[in-house]
Amino acid sequence: MWVGIGCKRETSRELIELAIKEIFRKHDLSESAIAGIATINSKANEVGLLELCRVRNLPLKTFPAEVLENVSVPNPSKLVAAKVGTTSVAEAAAICASLDISDTNFDNLPEKAIKNLLVSKQIFRSSNPNLKGTVTIAIALAQLP
Repeated sequence: MWVGIGCKRETSRELIELAIKEIFRKHDLSESAIAGIATINSKANEVGLLELCRVRNLPLKTFPAEVLENVSVPNPSKLVAAKVGTTSVAEAAAICASLDISDTNFDNLPEKAIKNLLVSKQIFRSSNPNLKGTVTIAIALAQLP
């Protein structure tokens, strides 16, 4: 499974991990099935995401806003679009990563790609005042070759 993540700047690894644990628990999924983390290019150097991937030995796939904007998702957001240039980060990134389309024309993503989305976007905030921020998570099933 590919975990698509959207988050505010400087979101901690601890908050991202807590969000993943909670969403996986809520949907009765095993974290050991995580193939990697996916997000928007502008988050490629986000410390919390990089630490999470390093600690869990997971790949981080990032995609340009223009690519993510071409993905049909069930929960687009005008607020997200105003901030990062695409109506979806978590759902679109999870879907793109699940397709493993490194050399495919992203302008023609198949409409059926949305079927890979296992968990649509979930917005997570911790009740712990030391873990500030918001994490958005979506999960897509990896397409087998």
